[in-house]
Amino acid sequence: MKRAKLDMFVSLSRQRFVQVLIFIGFVYVVLVGLEVPFVFKTGFSLVSQEGFEKNRHLNSKSFVLESEEDMEERNAPNRPLDVPVRVMDGSRPERRKIREVQNLLSNLVFDGSSVNMNSSDGFSGILKSAKEAFDVGKKFWGELELHRQEAVVPVDNDSKKTEECPHSISISGLEFQEKGRMLVLPCGLTLGSHITVVGKPRKAHPEHEPKISLLRNGQYLMVSQFMMELQGLKTVDGEDPPRILHFNPRLKGDWSGKPVIEHNTCYRMQWGTSQRCDGLRSKDTEETVDRQVKCENWIRDDDDNQSEQSKSSWWLNRLITGRTKKMSIDWPYPFSEDKLFVLTLSAGFEGYHINVDGRHVTSFPYRTGFSLEDATGLSLNGDIDVDSVFAASLPATHPNFAPQRHLDMSNRWKAPPLLDQPVDLFIGILSAGNHFSERMAIRKSWMRHQLIRSSNVVARFFVALHARKEVNVELKKEAEFFGDIVIVPYMDHYDLVVLKTVAICEYAVRVASAKYIMKCDDDTFVRVDAVIKEVNKVPEDRSLYIGNINFHHKPLRSGKWAVTYEEWPEEDYPSYANGPGYIISSDIANFIVSEYDIHNLKLFKMEDVSMGMWVEKFNSSRPVQYVHSLKFSQSGCVEDYYSAHYQSPRQMICMWNKLQQLGQPLCCNMR
Repeated sequence: MKRAKLDMFVSLSRQRFVQVLIFIGFVYVVLVGLEVPFVFKTGFSLVSQEGFEKNRHLNSKSFVLESEEDMEERNAPNRPLDVPVRVMDGSRPERRKIREVQNLLSNLVFDGSSVNMNSSDGFSGILKSAKEAFDVGKKFWGELELHRQEAVVPVDNDSKKTEECPHSISISGLEFQEKGRMLVLPCGLTLGSHITVVGKPRKAHPEHEPKISLLRNGQYLMVSQFMMELQGLKTVDGEDPPRILHFNPRLKGDWSGKPVIEHNTCYRMQWGTSQRCDGLRSKDTEETVDRQVKCENWIRDDDDNQSEQSKSSWWLNRLITGRTKKMSIDWPYPFSEDKLFVLTLSAGFEGYHINVDGRHVTSFPYRTGFSLEDATGLSLNGDIDVDSVFAASLPATHPNFAPQRHLDMSNRWKAPPLLDQPVDLFIGILSAGNHFSERMAIRKSWMRHQLIRSSNVVARFFVALHARKEVNVELKKEAEFFGDIVIVPYMDHYDLVVLKTVAICEYAVRVASAKYIMKCDDDTFVRVDAVIKEVNKVPEDRSLYIGNINFHHKPLRSGKWAVTYEEWPEEDYPSYANGPGYIISSDIANFIVSEYDIHNLKLFKMEDVSMGMWVEKFNSSRPVQYVHSLKFSQSGCVEDYYSAHYQSPRQMICMWNKLQQLGQPLCCNMR
């Protein structure tokens, strides 16, 4: 009986299970039937292509750990296909046509024969420089296009050797003097590289430079100091080379009256915050560099009494307690007048380390995104006689062939296509030929914004030709691969940056057909969506000029940034926005290009002042709305920024990650 009941229960359970399966199958058929019209409506092409891309992605990534960038790319909105699609009012997607732009060169030309080079208005000097720069640039570009090896200026055997990568370099003091007190490091430095300098500081001498000697007339400060610098390649002619490391021992003449050692860096002709060692050891709470303190201690003039007291206290404590506590040793200042020293500079994992006569003296952490390979020269100047210089453990390969450079040449960083229709915003980025790292940081950060990837906002780098042929060769390859570089065909010069600004305006109105144009530098981080919102606050029918605007600024008449009365005779500059980031409307850009074409555009060596001058002239015929905002930061990063200047490649990536992960515009103040 029990057996029969059990069989009946099992059969009923099976029937219910079969009924559930039939019901689930019926629901599935209904859902698939509802999906079919959607597939026919949208088309099979997008579904099949998306499915193929997804399967290919899964197959290629199945056994690879995903990086943070890969996960971010996967979660981000899809990049446009070869033909971007825009959905209009829920109807069939509209495929937008691509504009073919194959010419790497800017259309900007300079006809020196039609320009008055002898005018007395102060602008003739820059016109002469522009003519020479375009002539040289035309020659350089012709060599690149034709691949004529015979067109390259022949070099002697000694020059060829400098282009190789020697493991070590040794040079005497006499040779060092004959070569302009500069030791060339063709391939820079690498981890573990070290440079040894044997020299002798000169005796103190009266300093007549008023900026250093701040005494009364007839009184002079006694000074003995020298500067050792690791320098990089000049970005453009007319600009000082970057100081990757500035090491300045001041035996006598410092404002403190004590012997000190000062370290610093200079990036884009802007000095950073100095690190001073004045004889006091760095605090235990202060960060170290490869476990070495930044500053060691040495005897100062006011330490003599303290030193005697410490010795007395040590003997007294030993008599009372009987303990032999270790007594600290006071070393003298590492440099003495007219006394030979042996200094060794070594490159560590976190920074540079300096030993003098076998004792560690200072360490200086790496700064501002400089890599070791950027240090292509060592200079020694000031009150020093150099006996010899020896560099060893140098890199074996040229930086142009570094693996990281080739790893960065990935299709994922290529620029989206330029569409055959107007764009909302065009961003022109001023860059230099050898700034590959800066450009890659932008490609990996704010140029990945959805507005740029959808081609509604277009960004391009504007680069002039470099003095070194190998830099131009690499630049041309980079431009052809990424498709986001516009080469302005002149020899780059610091006073001619204004020509790149004109080229930005020309490309924006005649190629991109942009409604608004933004100009920035390749060390500027841009919040694209915030810039668009700021622009949209101004009515469309108004001309606009947006940025961190300077009102009633006066020219500097002395110093490195001096402007002569011949260059600028007036006492005030026109109102102008700081160069690292500003926006103009297309009518202003069109006016600038038209004035340039008829040789009626005045060029000034400070490109941001030039823009202010051009906008002021345009404003005389049609009103311009000036919009001032401190969020277009001129010096670094500020809270809730629109653009942030002086950002290293590492900071660029960090700021982009914070935007993506936290959704907030936060600064990254690491060095």
